[in-house]
Amino acid sequence: MGRREKVNILILGIGNILFQDEGMGVHFIHYLDEKYEFISDKNSISIVDGGTLAQRLIPEIVKYDEVIIVDCIDADNSKAGDVYFFDYKDTPSYVNWQGSAHEVEMLQTLNMIDMNKDLPTTNVLGIIPKRVSDDTTFELSNEIINAVITMESAILKYLDKLNISVKIRNMNTTIENISQISFKRDIINGPKI
Repeated sequence: MGRREKVNILILGIGNILFQDEGMGVHFIHYLDEKYEFISDKNSISIVDGGTLAQRLIPEIVKYDEVIIVDCIDADNSKAGDVYFFDYKDTPSYVNWQGSAHEVEMLQTLNMIDMNKDLPTTNVLGIIPKRVSDDTTFELSNEIINAVITMESAILKYLDKLNISVKIRNMNTTIENISQISFKRDIINGPKI
């Protein structure tokens, strides 16, 4: 396949922000959006809060050339706060998305898009949650909070390979602050570049 002139990139946060660490994918993309300005003279980047929409995201996902999904996952021999970054089509055998209902639905959504041969290049930035329960709270576990540095490093390195550079817009942004206001933010932010 020939190289496109312009690569349209989607960072898609998935999760239920009402259930503690379960909302980390959503909180993290809001964190990125608040903290950084994304810069490229060649490519575009959009940041989308996918919540628990799953299959309703299909029309959005297929519009892009590159997709990075941020979500909670499960993995053999893992502990809370472990971070994984992998190509969806080459998901390691020790990783699964069988935790919550939204994780299963997101996996099914990607499989459906792939069966129709419409799946863009898709990578997953996955984190192992500690606290996921039916107790409604926006608070995150310390393990998840501490993992933000690793998540940030992984995604920024990958974006650099896609000719996206970043400028810090708000150095004081923390995942703890963002987790308290994610519910107030837009579901879909348009292209950032």
